[in-house]
Amino acid sequence: MEKLLIMNPGSTSTKIAVYNDETPVFVESIAHSTEELAQFDEIKDQYEFRRDMILDALDKHGVKLEELTAIVSRCGLLPPIEAGAYKVNEDMVWQLQNNPQNNHPSNLGAPIAYALSTQLNIPAYVYDGITVDEMIPLTKITGFKEMRRKALGHNLNMRAAAKKWEKETGNAYDKSNLLISHLGGGISVALHSQGRIIDFVSDEEGPFSPERTGGLPLFQVVDMAFSGEYDQKSMMKKIKGQGGLNSHLGTNDSREVEKMIADGDEHAKLVYEAMALGVAKHLCACAATCCGQVDAIILTGGIAHSEMFTKMVSDRVKFIAPVVIYPGENEMDSLAFGCLRVLRGEETAKNFVKVEGKL
Repeated sequence: MEKLLIMNPGSTSTKIAVYNDETPVFVESIAHSTEELAQFDEIKDQYEFRRDMILDALDKHGVKLEELTAIVSRCGLLPPIEAGAYKVNEDMVWQLQNNPQNNHPSNLGAPIAYALSTQLNIPAYVYDGITVDEMIPLTKITGFKEMRRKALGHNLNMRAAAKKWEKETGNAYDKSNLLISHLGGGISVALHSQGRIIDFVSDEEGPFSPERTGGLPLFQVVDMAFSGEYDQKSMMKKIKGQGGLNSHLGTNDSREVEKMIADGDEHAKLVYEAMALGVAKHLCACAATCCGQVDAIILTGGIAHSEMFTKMVSDRVKFIAPVVIYPGENEMDSLAFGCLRVLRGEETAKNFVKVEGKL
């Protein structure tokens, strides 16, 4: 039996779990208040705070460190990587501490995992990081030679949903074409073709979501950015936190929006359907990359719990392929199951080599 420690440091919480093989021993999400995090000047300064929290959780649940056989963490913002598992090594720790793509609490996961794994002489892994980029050259081209499209999004949950579809249907993931959309605070869309994510629409360019604007009319964005009312920080805040449903309806909770619709709010209905249409349009766009040869469309993420929203999307894309709904984010399961595939020899963990200079 494998006893796994799962770690998932996020912006406002640290999720911790221990699994015996596929079975959770405990799963805990510890929320961090704004005041609590304000004592740290930089995210990297939270290292001991988050590490001690993990150790305290293990102690509280009666799990001894020496019982663990492996550790798996959410992957931080590494340079572009391939999908699957990477063994945590010194290069990865250096990258996340000194030259990540961006600053985010998930960058603390691998360094904590590496320190514990070295102490215990057990392996540590990250799995399906947010920076997985397997896009083909054709799908990277933009209308501006200085810019290339990037794959940056919900790969962990998307690939877990694909693996679930593979297990349920018996169709091999690496021989199938799957359109997958993660429906959450941000919404992303991807084409998984023959085992690789060859096209990806991130939440900065795709449909608007509960709190993000998605793609916008470019001329109007330029006008707003140079209006004198905003600096870069305030513009980014509008795009990433104050957009989408928040901008139109004053809430980022799809359940509240559905209550508004049930109470007869026609504007809320219009905005909600427009969000669903945006998802459908981008799924259709990605279908063009594989000439419409799609085996299934998968909707996953928190909003996939909504029968109303998934029906709005499904009705517009089911002409392409059957639509499958796998609600929820399932991050801890996804990390645990990915680690188990490595330990059981079903997958091979890759080796990360650090990248110096500008990313």
